[in-house]
Amino acid sequence: MIIKNIHEVYQFKISLNNTKPLIWRRIIVPSTYSFWDLHVAIQDSMGWYDYHLHMFEIKNPGTNIKVEIGIPDEEYEAFDRIVLADHKEKISKYFNDTNSNARYEYDFGDSWIHTVKLEKILPTTIGEKYPKCIAGKMACPPEDCGGIGGYYHLLSVLSNPNNEEYTEMIEWLGGEFDPEIFDPKDVSFDDPKERFKHMNEG
Repeated sequence: MIIKNIHEVYQFKISLNNTKPLIWRRIIVPSTYSFWDLHVAIQDSMGWYDYHLHMFEIKNPGTNIKVEIGIPDEEYEAFDRIVLADHKEKISKYFNDTNSNARYEYDFGDSWIHTVKLEKILPTTIGEKYPKCIAGKMACPPEDCGGIGGYYHLLSVLSNPNNEEYTEMIEWLGGEFDPEIFDPKDVSFDDPKERFKHMNEG
């Protein structure tokens, strides 16, 4: 998709914490994006399927207090927990040169914690498509594999065809899995507005 009438774009590095070698992506998104839009771009660039809940945590530059930004729920309200609606909060309100880091959690069960770092604010290039993924390393862990511990257990099993869990793991994966394969040219971005519409219809 081509986003028009914008003058700046934000370059982010998305790093999946506690991975070695580091699993990461570098993406460029419009400065007009909301946190929901950024969430969709992270999901698409990393390779997640957006099956689960998510949450951003970032300092509000105006108050110097950390806030949570995600999808509000009555369950949060019951515990006096304030979660701002991500589709209403603009990334430009929070990210700047001195407030460049956010915590992003995907899947509260497996708890995939990412560091979202604003690297640069750049002028747009005429005719360029945004968002886009320009770099990255390593494949995304499979959904529902048990978090970081489960993922490295999976890799250990896959490294030894004689392991008693090997066949079961291959069947669960639906085929071979190479943790080192990633090509930014293979990344395809969904329209965040369409994703939001489908989520609310569901």
